[in-house]
Amino acid sequence: MRIGLICLVLAYVLSQFYRAFLAVLTPVLGVDIGASAEDLAFASGVWFIVFALMQLPVGWALDHIGPRRTASALLALGAGGGAALFAIATSPFQVIVAMALIGVGCSPVLMASYYIFARVYPARVFATLAAVVIGVGSLGNIAGSAPLAWAVEAFGWRETLWALAAITVAVAGLLFITVRDPQRVVSEHKGSVLDLLRMPALWLILPLMFVNYAPAAGIRGLWVGPYLTDVFGAGPIGIGRATLAMSLAMVAGNFVYGPLDRLFGTRKWVVLIGNLFGVAALLALYLQPAASFGMAVFLTSAIGFFGASFAVIMAHARSFFPAHLTGRGVTLINLFGIGGVGIFQFATGQIYASANPGAADPAAPYATLFLFSGALLLAGAVIYAFSRDRTD
Repeated sequence: MRIGLICLVLAYVLSQFYRAFLAVLTPVLGVDIGASAEDLAFASGVWFIVFALMQLPVGWALDHIGPRRTASALLALGAGGGAALFAIATSPFQVIVAMALIGVGCSPVLMASYYIFARVYPARVFATLAAVVIGVGSLGNIAGSAPLAWAVEAFGWRETLWALAAITVAVAGLLFITVRDPQRVVSEHKGSVLDLLRMPALWLILPLMFVNYAPAAGIRGLWVGPYLTDVFGAGPIGIGRATLAMSLAMVAGNFVYGPLDRLFGTRKWVVLIGNLFGVAALLALYLQPAASFGMAVFLTSAIGFFGASFAVIMAHARSFFPAHLTGRGVTLINLFGIGGVGIFQFATGQIYASANPGAADPAAPYATLFLFSGALLLAGAVIYAFSRDRTD
């Protein structure tokens, strides 16, 4: 089981990479295939929407088929095939299709490990284990920053994508060999996602899950590159260093958040206070979007750090799930988290296009994006403030 979990974490590194690598590829894709920032915003949004929609069938598959076959098959066919299609893309449309396939392939990876944690390990350590997976998996964010920029410079972006396709298929093979399915739960109670949605305890948690990850994922995965280029004239190496800083902050945030529920005896207040700090960082960027390159990197990194409460929110919600709905429960929560990012990507692409990019003040469209993100996160935090706390 431990070797299988290590391989699932490795697969999640790839998942994190694929959701964030477009920010670094933005300049070269614009030159080679004419992909605009709006095109890539749409492609990134498609990845998250497809990923989110896949959570419903993935949840059923985890409960009925098991994580081994579910994760290995989808990763090989979807992510491996999508990376190969990306490598031969000659138009923005092909990039969009490739990102959709990669979204299908990445959709079961994190939830397969969460399913195993919920079924095999004590409930009190779920948040810590879940955060460790995200923290280690966020190395994919790091790989999708400065190292990716170097690889593209050294080998070319098509060659880099072919290598990624091969690595992805190899990791999928390791999953099939090493992952072991937990014993299935036999219950007289039948259930579905609708039973979970009828639980009032989840109603005040889901809105924050919907918006929590969206600003950090959207800025890191897409907007930080164009923002630093347009406002500060940053090139690929500067963007790579800035995204590396934000990625490291996201890794650190996951490791810091993970044990705090046991340290303070609360999940609700750990999540709420952390997200309010994230709101403050977004509003600071809105007020001073062109202050300095260093300040921009610091504040985007703060957004990444404080936006890393995903695992603790998941643990808060999981504490209300019945055992026989574990798979569908964790994937339902993930649907809200990742679906929110996808909708956020579509919305921010439209907001950016309507905010007059190319005007006299290049920072103005990005200030609008930061204000929208901060308001969205604040609304989710206000609703969450009325939720019922629970620890294991």
